[in-house]
Amino acid sequence: MLSWTLRIDHSIQDRSQTGMSGDESNHSDHEASNGVEEAKRVETSLPEDGAVKRERPDDPEKSPSPPLKKARTESSEQDSEEKKSKGEEQESPSKSSDIRKNGKDKEKEKRGGDEKKSKSEKEKDKRDDDEKKSKPEKEQEKRDDDEKKSKSRKDKEKRDDDEKKIKSEKEKEKRDDDEKKSKPGKEKDSEKRREKDRRSRRDKSKSRSPESKRRRSEKDKGKSRKKEDRNDNHKEKSRREKDSAKEDVSKDDGLEEGEVVEPAREPTARELERMRLIEQLAKEDAEMDGPSSSARGNEPAHNSRACPYLDTIDRKVLDFDFEKLCSVSLSHLNVYACMVCGKYFQGRGTNTHAYTHSLDTDHRVFLNLHTLKFYCLPDNYEVDDPSLEDIKYVLRPTYTKELIASLDRQHRMARAYDDSTYFPGVVGLNNIKANDYCNVVLHALSHVTPLRDYFLREENYESIKRPPGDKLSLLPKRFGELIRKLWNPKAFRTHVSPHEMLQATVLCSDKKFQFIKQGDAAEFMSFLLNTLHIALNGTQKSSSSIIYRIFRGRMRQYSRRVIPAEATEHQRLQLLQLPEYNESAKELPFLYLALDLPPAPLYRDEQMQNIIPQVPLTALLQKFNGTTEKEYKTYNENIMKRFELLRLPEYLIITYKRFHKNQWFVEKNPTIVNFPISNVDLYDCLSEDTRGEHKYTTYDLVANVVHDGKPDSGTYRIQLVHVGSRKWFELEDLHVKEILPQMIVLAESYIQIWKLNRKKTREERMSEAVDDDNSAS
Repeated sequence: MLSWTLRIDHSIQDRSQTGMSGDESNHSDHEASNGVEEAKRVETSLPEDGAVKRERPDDPEKSPSPPLKKARTESSEQDSEEKKSKGEEQESPSKSSDIRKNGKDKEKEKRGGDEKKSKSEKEKDKRDDDEKKSKPEKEQEKRDDDEKKSKSRKDKEKRDDDEKKIKSEKEKEKRDDDEKKSKPGKEKDSEKRREKDRRSRRDKSKSRSPESKRRRSEKDKGKSRKKEDRNDNHKEKSRREKDSAKEDVSKDDGLEEGEVVEPAREPTARELERMRLIEQLAKEDAEMDGPSSSARGNEPAHNSRACPYLDTIDRKVLDFDFEKLCSVSLSHLNVYACMVCGKYFQGRGTNTHAYTHSLDTDHRVFLNLHTLKFYCLPDNYEVDDPSLEDIKYVLRPTYTKELIASLDRQHRMARAYDDSTYFPGVVGLNNIKANDYCNVVLHALSHVTPLRDYFLREENYESIKRPPGDKLSLLPKRFGELIRKLWNPKAFRTHVSPHEMLQATVLCSDKKFQFIKQGDAAEFMSFLLNTLHIALNGTQKSSSSIIYRIFRGRMRQYSRRVIPAEATEHQRLQLLQLPEYNESAKELPFLYLALDLPPAPLYRDEQMQNIIPQVPLTALLQKFNGTTEKEYKTYNENIMKRFELLRLPEYLIITYKRFHKNQWFVEKNPTIVNFPISNVDLYDCLSEDTRGEHKYTTYDLVANVVHDGKPDSGTYRIQLVHVGSRKWFELEDLHVKEILPQMIVLAESYIQIWKLNRKKTREERMSEAVDDDNSAS
């Protein structure tokens, strides 16, 4: 074996040295490969008897190693060594050719490997160059891919959100449908449970009662009588059930009078059976006098629930000062206010204006201006929520006796919804066009405490009955509503619009006083006081109405006709014998005192300016001292009059005659009246026979109405005192500002309201005045 392997090595060396041609090397390589394979087969296949069988391996590199061959052949090839050597010498030419061929293949493979290596290196260099060149492009492509991925991710998230929303809406609709479907079943189950509870209570009461046998017998008798009467009264009972069913349906709907709704449907057989069971249970409970009957009577007449649209209410746009009319049909029946936009609409049933508005604008919450109930449209269910109480209070303020008593002690300012502060009662009144002459009178009367307290409580005058069709009954209602809004401590804004009050004034005065044309404040005040007195069923008695109890005084008037200047002495004597030329006295009531102003100067002064005269109030009050006479001229006679007071009212109204009408136009007297704002004594104006009856004769100023400008185009403003804070304020339409008391006497006063001081007597006030003068000096 060793000799064979040595011969193979020598043949390989000979081939490499001789350098065979390609065909010969191929042939020798083929022969060498065949020899190697045959040797491999011989070495690996050893029979059991120890004979060596040669086997050609497929790959010379995979042939067994020489030591392994030696170990395998030492034990079995000792006897046949010569035979093998002979056979190997015969096969040596073929083996050498195979070896040469195998070497050539190796060289070829080596050259192919070098070529492949160089080719792979070139390809690698080319790839590196391509990578360097395409790196920005790849980065751009990467960014584009990232953008596409993010965009697709966002689109996917958006689709998922939309799908979730749609799915949630579908689930919500499904739940609503299930609730609607299960509601009758729930009602039926609850009725069954209540019926079961009643029966159990009745059984327990029967078992506990000592007279159970007697009740059972009476019940059996009653059942027999019911069975006998049931057949006779079946028709009448069915008719009653239908009528009650219709009434229940109308109650459940809760529709008010004047609302346009669809006709009520006929009750179903199930509803009739349900009502029959309820009536039967109610009768049984009444017979047994069970505790459940009172509980059932406390159940509400209709279902109410919380509303998810309460956050859409806009309190800034809510204005309940205007007339309660539908903005579409102009009807005053069954009017609802939209809580989102503040507009008024009629009805809430199908095809009504409020229903249509809720569908068109998606405004859901509405308030019935008459019943003060909130509804959600178009779902048409009542909303019951405590957060809506402030809106009800603004629409219809209510005042308790304790609250009214505390109004004059309130020195803190209230806060409106827009975060502005105000004193209740000291708020602006909207001047719609030319109604400032009405606003100042309404403000002045609202600060008359007894009149304010009377109209703050609606029950004081709501029961007063007037003849059918009397339009004067509207004036007290509107005046009371305005007073309650002016003194509202929970208002949404710091001003009020007297629109409804002005509408009632135009109607009751037959369009004499309108808000589109300037008027006289004194005339309007006289009309308002007298009309309120009549509307409150007042008579000639001083105690017949709140108006007369507050403002009505009494005076004595002395009058006589003036003898003509051209009459002779004889004629004078004859005329003095006639009663009309002799002085006569009569007592007259009064609501206000009219004071005459001295005439204004006709010429300018040295500085070419008109002299504005000033006159004290005490000089003007001498008209009523009982001694000062004044001549009053008419078209055919002259009359001398003098006055004295018999009874002083609680609140004294004084007007100054500033306007005089001549043949062509109206003139204004600019004379300024000097007056103190407190401690005005009218003791000298009382008659001597009534002075002892009056313990209190001094007055304090409450309100002062001022006129500025020309008679036909001037404006009005009012100065009044807030009792709680003791501050003076000036109000002109919507403008409210605090002023000093010293500024009041500088204006051209037109109307004044004075309050009788009942805390201190005349002597006490006089001593206070003397002390003040001494301290000042």
